[in-house]
Amino acid sequence: MNLPTRGEVWLCDLGMIAKTRPVLVLSVPFNEQDYALFHAVPHTTTPRGSQFEVALSLPFLKQGAFNIQGSQSVPRNWLLRHLGTLPETQMAQISGSFRRWLQL
Repeated sequence: MNLPTRGEVWLCDLGMIAKTRPVLVLSVPFNEQDYALFHAVPHTTTPRGSQFEVALSLPFLKQGAFNIQGSQSVPRNWLLRHLGTLPETQMAQISGSFRRWLQL
């Protein structure tokens, strides 16, 4: 089973309420002693116009935005299928919004 890496977009089963949707993997690789979790930012096709949503145009996703405030850690088995990878310029937009939200 291949491990998701930072910048990849995966289809993820977030449960009944959040449903199955694309997520962006933000976390870096972990070691044996670390928790085997991936930090993921969900993609929504119904953005609210929040300052913490990042709208990106990607050929493998419907029009929408990544919801920074909806990010969460998920286990590997929730990540179902690789959809694509963001270029560095778009990852920089996501990282900037995440840092702004958490004041990092």
